[in-house]
Amino acid sequence: MNKNPYEVLGVARDANDADIKKAYHKLVMKHHPDKNPGDKSAEEKFKEINNAFDVLKDPQKRAAYDRFGAGAFAGGNGASAGAGGNPFGAGGFEFNFGGAGFDGMNLNDVVEEMMRSMGGGFGFNTGAGGGGRQSAATFRGRDMLHTVVIDLRDAYFGKTETVKFSTNVKCEKCSGHGTTDGKPAPECARCGGSGVVRTRSGFFANESVCQECGGTGRNIKNPCKQCDASGVVHKQKEIEVKIPAGIEDGARLRLSGQGEAGPLGGQPGDFYIDVRIRPDKTFERAGADLYTRASVPFNILALGGEIEIKTIDDKNVSVKISSGTQVGERLRMRGLGMPISGRASVTGRGDLYIDITTEVPKKLSEKQKKALEEFAGTTPARKKRGLF
Repeated sequence: MNKNPYEVLGVARDANDADIKKAYHKLVMKHHPDKNPGDKSAEEKFKEINNAFDVLKDPQKRAAYDRFGAGAFAGGNGASAGAGGNPFGAGGFEFNFGGAGFDGMNLNDVVEEMMRSMGGGFGFNTGAGGGGRQSAATFRGRDMLHTVVIDLRDAYFGKTETVKFSTNVKCEKCSGHGTTDGKPAPECARCGGSGVVRTRSGFFANESVCQECGGTGRNIKNPCKQCDASGVVHKQKEIEVKIPAGIEDGARLRLSGQGEAGPLGGQPGDFYIDVRIRPDKTFERAGADLYTRASVPFNILALGGEIEIKTIDDKNVSVKISSGTQVGERLRMRGLGMPISGRASVTGRGDLYIDITTEVPKKLSEKQKKALEEFAGTTPARKKRGLF
């Protein structure tokens, strides 16, 4: 039975390499056969842990699992993997039932694409229908992830952030084909451009990486010296990311095709931006609403009046204070909160809430003291309640 490698190691799907290694070493120490002599369940768990780590430590295997799930690796965690072995090793069987598969793909194509990434697999072949293998092996570049930290005011207005990073980009000298003349190399005659060689033995079919072309599906006789026939070179890349107004903390943006370039003209990966928002000294955010505090003089609280506050977009707004307003009351200013973003534009705005506070002066003039004493003397005293 196939096991979810993320669940086996107890890590999230977006876990980084360091988290995966940490979880792996912790579990290996716990379930190692030397620490659990004679315990068959610990031995099986140890195999599962190693198989799971073998998938997640390899970017190509991890990407294949994320894309196709456990169904594309049927039998991968079985006994053929061996103790601590690779569940997606170079040999094995392929489950091929023909007919429609994932997202309109034939299951043949799903497994064959997986084999090109992994180097092999196994299962049976019913021979029912099927859409043939691709004319040439294709390789997709890796997805990339970057974190951008912005201020709350940047989230209000939106901004364009320039992101610099190092990655594989298409070799300009050979146009990504890996050849000296910059033209696509002919397909490998041995594997027909698929990158894998299939042999049959009765009911079973076995696939392995083509030794003639190294799994590339191309016969490159004169390799490009700039990229050493890979079609990609490692360089600094710079892209501009438009952060929309109203974006929330923790949101993830996707830039299609802006990730790592695929080898030999393969499709590039995507670039993801995780947006984090710094806490603001003046405003707190809850969804599209904003919260702030306003210190109101005692005389305005008692008699009523107006105060001015500055909104997040640096505008001065007049706020009416009713007579008898109490400290701790909350006033609501409609439409002065964060933008509410739709798919194409801002569709509305949240509200601004103002919590009323006041400051008690530490020093009073004689005139002020006298006025307060007169006020205190004219204030009706509360009557004491008797028994009757």
